[in-house]
Amino acid sequence: MRQRLLHTVDDIGAFKRSVLRWAQRFDEIVWLDSNSHQNSYTSFEALLAVDGLTAISTDHHNAFEDLKAYQSQVNDWIFGYLSYDLKNDVEALESQNFDGLEFPELYFFQPKKIIQIQGSQVEFLYLDMVADEMQSDFESISQNDFEEDIGFQHEQPSIKMRIFKDEYFNKVSLILDHIHQGDIYEVNFCQEFYCEGFDMNPLPVYERLNAISRPPFATFMKLFGNYVLCASPERFLRKVGTKIVSQPIKGTAARSLDPKKDAELKRHLEKDQKERSENVMIVDLVRNDLSKTALKGSVQVEELCKVYSFAQVHQMISTVCCEVKKDENPVDIIKNCFPMGSMTGAPKVSAMQIIEDLESFKRGVYSGAVGYFTPKGDFDFNVVIRSILYNSSKKYLSYAVGSAITAMSNPEKEYLECLLKAKAMRQVLEEV
Repeated sequence: MRQRLLHTVDDIGAFKRSVLRWAQRFDEIVWLDSNSHQNSYTSFEALLAVDGLTAISTDHHNAFEDLKAYQSQVNDWIFGYLSYDLKNDVEALESQNFDGLEFPELYFFQPKKIIQIQGSQVEFLYLDMVADEMQSDFESISQNDFEEDIGFQHEQPSIKMRIFKDEYFNKVSLILDHIHQGDIYEVNFCQEFYCEGFDMNPLPVYERLNAISRPPFATFMKLFGNYVLCASPERFLRKVGTKIVSQPIKGTAARSLDPKKDAELKRHLEKDQKERSENVMIVDLVRNDLSKTALKGSVQVEELCKVYSFAQVHQMISTVCCEVKKDENPVDIIKNCFPMGSMTGAPKVSAMQIIEDLESFKRGVYSGAVGYFTPKGDFDFNVVIRSILYNSSKKYLSYAVGSAITAMSNPEKEYLECLLKAKAMRQVLEEV
């Protein structure tokens, strides 16, 4: 059982900064921050889970059934991630590409301590065994008596590309051959940037990444020595009651400091037929995935190809919803939609096979999902993009970017889109 303590805080921004620094003492941390993006599907301003009581860590073999058993047995809040390579549990696929990070393919934990922030209200949800620490934790966080400047490392990272421009062009040409032959319609093709032997303090890197991106699905995740520093603008899947919501992104344009030019860039994206066709393809794929568990006739497209503006980029986002039976298992709903269509392509299985053949790295947590389940079986998961992944014991750092390849794709433009998406991560790391 969990006990609750509610406080009102005057300066939520300062409290958020302090609570994340306070959390660094724990081995297991999931911090989810909406950065004050408000829409009809926003659940909170920020949510923190720390200090695991129980956990599940596994590879892809039987992973969803194991997660289903764990989620049912615990019957409590659980936080964690699903790696992209759980595709191998859903379909007859495999992942043989190079893996520099070596994270588990699935990890969830039951936190002893949860802190939820909404408006000026801070709610503590602590298990009974630590409930007597709620007030003292609140006072410690409020005093903000942590080291003010934890500082960046002075070392400059030597960031390398797993493949270079010519090889990227060759691989995109092979994908276009598959498209012209009718094997596929669209593939999300990704490439890795990495750094070996790199000592890094992850928290200030995350703080800087979040400050320049301000995305609605920001995440700081620490699981012992493994870190995910995520500035994602994309929701994978959300469940509240019997309603399921997916919000795939396809379509990206740069921002400009000149208001007139910025508005023109946004209008151009709204009218770009290539970007719209990419988005519509994925919307159709998501509708098909949702229909596997949806009540008949309940799958609806609430928004199609709407352009939203973020600090770094404009993005084209669609919103697809459905209703499910009250007793539908939440893990089954996710499994039927996994991996997310925006990170695979269409048809999904053929796209994933081509991805495995042509990409040069194992995606792992990248293009997977981070999120949580509630005791009622509700859930919310992002898409792990615009993210820095770091294995502190191996001193291996990785970030990956990709774009959707369709029949209308120009390899040069796709390559430039990848560099645009990588800009925030590179900028942050080069300031380390």
